[in-house]
Amino acid sequence: MDVAELEAEFATLDLPRFDEATALRLGQILVDLALADHLPVVIDIRTADRVLFHAGLPGSAPLNDLWARRKSNTALMFQLPSLLVAARNRAKNEALDKHGLPGADYAESGGAVPVRVTGVGVVAVATVSGLPQVEDHRLVVRGLRALAAG
Repeated sequence: MDVAELEAEFATLDLPRFDEATALRLGQILVDLALADHLPVVIDIRTADRVLFHAGLPGSAPLNDLWARRKSNTALMFQLPSLLVAARNRAKNEALDKHGLPGADYAESGGAVPVRVTGVGVVAVATVSGLPQVEDHRLVVRGLRALAAG
């Protein structure tokens, strides 16, 4: 996916509202999607200061938890999907360390998508880790779209 495609996609993902109950619904949607396809992923939904939902599915590994945290940090810092941040950096031949962001805490890898509420902005981030980065990203987008569709 290129920068323009990722930007256009993210522009369509606003939700009318988001709270703890919505986080639980989104988490369950993502779990159901992942289990249906036997995907070995970690699913993490968090705000800047707390975890709202976390699940490690069969076949996932402790490293997936670390990747989820790092990708979530990137998406929250830039208020953009981590895959878009990575694509923009590649296009500019830059890396997160240019911004003083250490690799131990931030990752340039797809799978974390900010949860944005119309008229409010980014309120949380939903992250999947365990698949190739584009597939992680696509699973989160599928979950957000299913949540928005009700």
